Amino acid sequence: MIHLKDINKTYQGAQPLHVLKGIDLDIARGEFVSIMGSSGSGKSTLLNIIGILDNYDTGEYLLNGVPIVNLSETRAAEYRNRMIGFIFQSFNLIPFKTAVENVELPLFYQGVGRRQRHRLAMDYLDRLGLAQWAGHYPNEMSGGQKQRVAIARALITKPQIILADEPTGALDSKTSVEVMSLLKELNSTENMTILVVTHEAGVANETNKIVHSKDGLIGEIEENLDHHANRGFK
Repeated sequence: MIHLKDINKTYQGAQPLHVLKGIDLDIARGEFVSIMGSSGSGKSTLLNIIGILDNYDTGEYLLNGVPIVNLSETRAAEYRNRMIGFIFQSFNLIPFKTAVENVELPLFYQGVGRRQRHRLAMDYLDRLGLAQWAGHYPNEMSGGQKQRVAIARALITKPQIILADEPTGALDSKTSVEVMSLLKELNSTENMTILVVTHEAGVANETNKIVHSKDGLIGEIEENLDHHANRGFK
């Protein structure tokens, strides 16, 4: 589903920064994978390239067999809207919109009618145990509730891939466990391909495969079906 071959990325500046140095990575449909590495390891840049939010300099990226190269912004947005759901550390909710309005937003951009998008948004909030919070604004919700709203928003377009950048970074350990359990459930019940970027060993251990990233390179790729790589949240 995701095929990366010899991906290189350099940020130009007074001192050019070579952040990805020949990345090879294959992720099959239905896999639950984490990319783990410290700050500056290139993991977020890699996620942004997979999510078509950033370009790579050289190499090959195929998404569902389609080459992702030199796309116009319109075409890139089309792929993102159709195939990818994003979850961010900082939730990225719009503060002046209620929970249900935030969840509806991707459908608004797809031209779905008001009544239908409201019904679908309520369905997803209900599934995530947030129906009673539908009319609340982000500043009235806890971190865990905001992240569940963000997950509902990511799911509403029925994407093939969920990309989560440090999804537990702003959460306490108990809420982190809940969010990772939710992602695990989505992966097992809906066969959704989920890719999580994290620097936390405990978060990575909840996934079925751990890709270790260091200094712009892929190191060990660890099969983790028994979840024994690293125990507990740190």
